[in-house]
Amino acid sequence: MQNKVKNLIKSRVSLAPMAGITDYVLRSLVRKFSKTSLITTEMISSEFLAQTHETEILKRDEDHSPISYQISGHKPHLMKAAAEYLNDRADMIDINMGCPVNKVVKGNDGCALMKHPSLAADLVRAVKDGTDKPVSVKFRLGYNSNELNYIEFGQKMQEAGANFITIHGRTRSQFYFGNADWKAIKNLKDNVDIPVFANGDVTSIDTAIQCLEESQADGIAIGRGILGDPTLIHRIEHYLQSGEKLDAPSMSEKLTILKLHLDEEIKLRGKDIGIKFVRKFYPYYIAGIKNAAKIRSILVTEDDYSKIMSILNRLSQEYS
Repeated sequence: MQNKVKNLIKSRVSLAPMAGITDYVLRSLVRKFSKTSLITTEMISSEFLAQTHETEILKRDEDHSPISYQISGHKPHLMKAAAEYLNDRADMIDINMGCPVNKVVKGNDGCALMKHPSLAADLVRAVKDGTDKPVSVKFRLGYNSNELNYIEFGQKMQEAGANFITIHGRTRSQFYFGNADWKAIKNLKDNVDIPVFANGDVTSIDTAIQCLEESQADGIAIGRGILGDPTLIHRIEHYLQSGEKLDAPSMSEKLTILKLHLDEEIKLRGKDIGIKFVRKFYPYYIAGIKNAAKIRSILVTEDDYSKIMSILNRLSQEYS
């Protein structure tokens, strides 16, 4: 099984799951540039999956492998059923034990599981029973700064059968504030035998290098860093393989990707929903443009596709 894991993570870079962000379209955009990174779906509730099997989150293409499907929950029988259902689609099943969002934690899912390591271990065993694919866990340093139990927690997950760990270098109480503690991740790496990927604050090739140096992790998982730049994972992979730093996309190139992103979301969701869905991405794609705040305020309220494209085309000409 560990040889399977090594093969899935050989690029040493992965796309971290982000609810409402790493959908089929964004995963496809990352894969357009990176052919070998492990990409991860948005979090899928095992409770939800038990009620309906029809969801856009499950959608994948043949070239999306290697792909990990992330599931959440706190009931072993439902987590096992989710793993069984996803087994034929997934190359890996990931269990979310790190989501800090209130509604997730209040339901005893996500990072709440770090307060209940025995239950978390039961979930790992249940998922292992439901799949013949590698099983990974994603968690944080602890629930808060007084409960930094990530080393013992990681060891317990390994003992339960987890094959791979991704750890975000913050506590649940930090959410995404402050700085990710990459050096703390080294303490986990030194105390488990399975591969560990570091997550948090990697936004460039240089921060990837620093993260790997400080954490001594086997690789890095990138989430928010790819917003507005789906090429980042590929560029970091390329550096790790060749030592060459490829340039970040120009503003003109970013706008081209944005237009593709918009068109693909419309294709997936329909024009009205697709246009609204992409609004959350505009600030990242146009960051650095003159009068970005003003342009963003227009884009996020515009419902007319032709007017949106007219604005983006004008900007493209300006920055070509």
